[in-house]
Amino acid sequence: MFQRLLAKPSRSILLVGPRGTGKSTWIGSHVRGALFYDLLDSRQSLRLNRDPGILHQEAAALPRGSWVVIDEVQKAPALLNEVHRLIEERKLKFVLSGSSARRLRRGGTNLLAGRAILTPFFPLVSREVGFKFRGLGRLRYGMLPEAFLADDPEPYLETYARVYLQEEIKAEALTRNIGAFARFLEVAARQNGQVTNVSNIARDAQVARQTVEGYFQILDDTLIGAWLPAWKLKRATKQVRHPKFYFFDPGVCRALSERLPYPPTDEESGFLLETWILAELRAYLSYSRLGYPPHYWSSHDGVEADFLVETARGFVALEVKWGTRWRGAFNRGLLRLRDELGRGRVRCLGVYTGEREADFNGVRVLPWLEFLKRLWGGEIIR
Repeated sequence: MFQRLLAKPSRSILLVGPRGTGKSTWIGSHVRGALFYDLLDSRQSLRLNRDPGILHQEAAALPRGSWVVIDEVQKAPALLNEVHRLIEERKLKFVLSGSSARRLRRGGTNLLAGRAILTPFFPLVSREVGFKFRGLGRLRYGMLPEAFLADDPEPYLETYARVYLQEEIKAEALTRNIGAFARFLEVAARQNGQVTNVSNIARDAQVARQTVEGYFQILDDTLIGAWLPAWKLKRATKQVRHPKFYFFDPGVCRALSERLPYPPTDEESGFLLETWILAELRAYLSYSRLGYPPHYWSSHDGVEADFLVETARGFVALEVKWGTRWRGAFNRGLLRLRDELGRGRVRCLGVYTGEREADFNGVRVLPWLEFLKRLWGGEIIR
């Protein structure tokens, strides 16, 4: 049992995160004695979809201020209207959890007008496991709780990939051609963390460009990954604006790319390390309620910095490299960005797999584990 960083809420929340991150376990340990609806139970889901008013009839009998949990609420989006009524009339508090926002967004449903706080939930992060790792094996298998605890995580991750296709995609009828989507998924996972070229992916997956754009929307809506947009300098006229797509967990990415049985190559490991660092960064920004969205930066001539966070105090720029030796060439994007924004406004950091902390021309270079400790200690971003 891990002590998760997300604290018990004091008001209604919409808890969203991919399957397998531990949402149900967190709910069970933080919201005890609540009226509970599990919409993975097909009988329960059918009953409430047929007549959403049943929720109001059953929950209205609770004392004012009581808790109600609806797990996998996206399977009955019409319930949100009843939730809205119960919050207003009975002052009930809800935990609404879901592993997909697609039906909620697409259905034009009542999204509660701020009466429930949108609360992302993530796989395990380094602080939750006490920064205890056996080397960099997490790059290969990721941070989902069951994968982290398993002696052999591969069967679980392979099952996870199949379940995603069968239950999230096929069962929800998100696409008619599950074979084409499976081909796209493998290609997209192999290009994880790279500037997204929709035309190339469409060619490799043997589907139309417009279809690929729709498939990426499915990945975003089902929380299996998210876009990392390029940050634009206001005075730049030739700024590269194409986003990058990162899967939410390196282990899941490897399973979807069908690379799980093989040791990661150095090139693959570089993108997996970026994926892990970005996942920790997003979790830190969310759990700390800082609200700063991460970006990447790229100049018109292809000079990049992997991650850029604009804060109330300035900018934090990160370059992440797979390698035990930091080379001066790795600083190129950071130094160019610092010149653009002003030396005093940007804190430039390098993250690598070496063992020693160093300073290169004003770029502070940290071993990956030391970076994670300082991130969660509030020393990197405030």
